[in-house]
Amino acid sequence: MQIIPRHFRRAAVLALFALPACAAQPPAATVATVATASQPLQVAATTEPVVIHNNRGGNVLQMIARRNELEASGRPVRITGLCNSACTMLITLPNACLAPDASVGFHAPRLPGTQIIPPIVDQLMAMHYRNGILERWDSEWRHSLKIQSISAREYVRLDPQTRLCR
Repeated sequence: MQIIPRHFRRAAVLALFALPACAAQPPAATVATVATASQPLQVAATTEPVVIHNNRGGNVLQMIARRNELEASGRPVRITGLCNSACTMLITLPNACLAPDASVGFHAPRLPGTQIIPPIVDQLMAMHYRNGILERWDSEWRHSLKIQSISAREYVRLDPQTRLCR
């Protein structure tokens, strides 16, 4: 009998039961190569960076899929402007950098149009955080219905593995 790790079981339960309820509006303003979290990534034979700009977040499961596409593309990913909510899961991509003047915002995931925090979604997000960011997520931000914003430099202070863009 194969034992399935707990976080995969939780993700499966979420996908089966909570996905329709967690569907959110697509991000308002992602520009350059990435238009929204729901559009497939157009992979070209180029090293031109994918720019994620002023992304307000959106559906967590869609953003995880987008993250996987971005990682598989091998293209550099530049996160600029505002990066809130589900967008924050992209910052730890191995091919990503965060613009020095970017602003990063965290809040509890919630069902669209409500203050209901769905089970498991915060844990799915936590899988993409590390170091001091993960500590703050677990202790504060995942409980807050209001956006908690930090600067890119503060983000790097909390997670020194994160690269600032040049």
